[in-house]
Amino acid sequence: MTRAEWMGLLARSAPDTLTACLAGLGEMPKHSWLRAPEAGSVMVQGRTGGVGAPFNLGEVTATRCALRLEDGREGHAFVQGRSRDHATRAALVDALMQGTDADVVRQSVLEPLATEEAAHRDIIARKAEATRVNFETLVRGEDA
Repeated sequence: MTRAEWMGLLARSAPDTLTACLAGLGEMPKHSWLRAPEAGSVMVQGRTGGVGAPFNLGEVTATRCALRLEDGREGHAFVQGRSRDHATRAALVDALMQGTDADVVRQSVLEPLATEEAAHRDIIARKAEATRVNFETLVRGEDA
């Protein structure tokens, strides 16, 4: 898993689930702020049909932060919403993933989050599939 992938996973994770996963690691390391958590707005772009020209869809609230662990590793996070705790925990995981304990963090935090996200996407896909309508034309006007 690349850094971009785990940062995206942390940003999309439910704050309560991230907290529960981090509890399994024990006490969190001490850190200092490079940028304390702050909330703001971000412009979201959309594309017609997913492939058209981009257009400004609207603004969403986001929280960002950056921190440094005592050993010098830095962690950054950018999450949707106003949860300072969620941003802080995501930045902590980002910093922890850059050290020798990355395998433990991956197994304890990232893999459970990825499993939950996959299950959530599966539920959404099943709901969408249940509403699919297949249109079939038996006789077209020019064939008659």
